[in-house]
Amino acid sequence: MKVIAIIPAYNEAGNIARVVREVLALPGAVVPLVINDGSLDDTAECARSAGARVISLPFNLGIGGAVQAGYRYAAEHDFAVAVQVDGDGQHDVNFLVAIIQPVLEGQADMVIGSRFLSQSGGFRSSFSRRMGIAFFRVLIRVLTGFAASDPTSGFRACGRKLIKVYGGYYPVDFPEPEAIVVARRLGARLMEVPVEMRARLAGKSSIGRLKSPYYMIKVTAAILLHMLKDRKVYGTWE
Repeated sequence: MKVIAIIPAYNEAGNIARVVREVLALPGAVVPLVINDGSLDDTAECARSAGARVISLPFNLGIGGAVQAGYRYAAEHDFAVAVQVDGDGQHDVNFLVAIIQPVLEGQADMVIGSRFLSQSGGFRSSFSRRMGIAFFRVLIRVLTGFAASDPTSGFRACGRKLIKVYGGYYPVDFPEPEAIVVARRLGARLMEVPVEMRARLAGKSSIGRLKSPYYMIKVTAAILLHMLKDRKVYGTWE
């Protein structure tokens, strides 16, 4: 079955080639698709030289726009599974097969890789971010009934139905918690599997300390608005 790795990247020339090579080394012929999100460095060239398919956006759309472009490509090219992998190298792709497998076997529509289910540690981000994660964990469980241990994890796989949905509609800024709410409102089956994550080797995160409060307020407001929307805005669930 056709599997694609959607890899959004903005100014990740120092990391992207390693990510692409790791994906290509996996069994099962996973296709790496790098969404070059208006980078000002050599991200696109590095990704292409490493063997990835590359879509270069004309300007920086942000993580949501980049990921949606990947889902749209996956839908148009009839991929059975799309797995999101960060372009900064923090997602250990050795766990990618474990994320994909439940979708391939029909056990779930979305599988999220959770760093908090792993017993062997690994990178788990700063204390302030963990507090934000804990907040969204409670909010999503109360609103949707899904007990996500790692709701901000972008290391996740989706099957055909969600690929189609996300290709047409995907949250814009800081989209991971919102995307869970969209999936649950449509009746999608979600599950988590344990993964380990790594600290980035080069560059810096787009979400600094000053953006964290904005992140929490904006995403909370967006999630609450999602609960009031008609599910038809997300497209059909077939």
